[in-house]
Amino acid sequence: MKLLVATGNKGKLKEINRLLADESIEVVGLDQLTAPPEVIEDGDTFEANASKKALEMARFSGLVTLADDSGLVVAALNGDPGVNSARYAGGHGDDPANNSKLLSEMEQINDENRQAAFHCVIALAWPDGRCENFDGHVSGLIMRGERGEGGFGYDPLFMVPEYGKTMAELSLEIKNRISHRGTALRKVIPLLKQLAKQ
Repeated sequence: MKLLVATGNKGKLKEINRLLADESIEVVGLDQLTAPPEVIEDGDTFEANASKKALEMARFSGLVTLADDSGLVVAALNGDPGVNSARYAGGHGDDPANNSKLLSEMEQINDENRQAAFHCVIALAWPDGRCENFDGHVSGLIMRGERGEGGFGYDPLFMVPEYGKTMAELSLEIKNRISHRGTALRKVIPLLKQLAKQ
């Protein structure tokens, strides 16, 4: 079975490929399509953005398509950066600028109020317009500086208390086991296995 994963983010593709490594599913990225449309993520929820992306790409490619929208929700910032996580500092996917802005916004927040969570919604869409959503989240704390070389996005600032490490310090195996994306993807895998057998 071919599964289109509607992302150009190589970090995400690597995580998803790793999670689906044991299944008889061939993962195809957007870079393998010819002139795919650019989907404007203008929804105000993770669900809206993931569904829109999955449906548009499924119709364009004729393939069952998986798309996710995920982001960091910080309690002390009234839920920001939220759906704007990838473009928090303006440009899309500028991790250093986004992390710098988050550190700046959190500078005056004391250690007791630095709770945050990564949220993810995965949408699985068919070319005929069907779409199902699956969600996951992981709770943690925002650090006062970056730690770790792994991961991407806000991972170096996101401390997972039960491990005493940031997401960027955890091995990919542990990250996939506990992450918001890993949790959501494990919910969708049984459905993907069924589809692969058809």
